[in-house]
Amino acid sequence: MASKNKTNKSVAKRIKVTGTGKLKYAKVGRRHLNAHMTTKRKRNLRKAGVIEGRSSVLKKYKIALGVL
Repeated sequence: MASKNKTNKSVAKRIKVTGTGKLKYAKVGRRHLNAHMTTKRKRNLRKAGVIEGRSSVLKKYKIALGVL
C-alpha cells in the first residue's frame, strides 16, 4: 500500500519551491501579442511571481507538489 501522495505534475511544471519554502511561478502574458505592450510592462512580466499571504492557497499547492 502506498502511503504517500503522488505529485500533481501539471502543478510541478508551473510552480517551483524556493529554498526558503516560498512558491515561485512565471507570470502569464508573455507568449504572444506583446508588441502593443510598453517596455515597462514586459519587463515587469519577466520577473518571477511569488505566492504569499493566503495560507489556504499555499497549503493546496504544497500538497499538490508533495512538499507538505
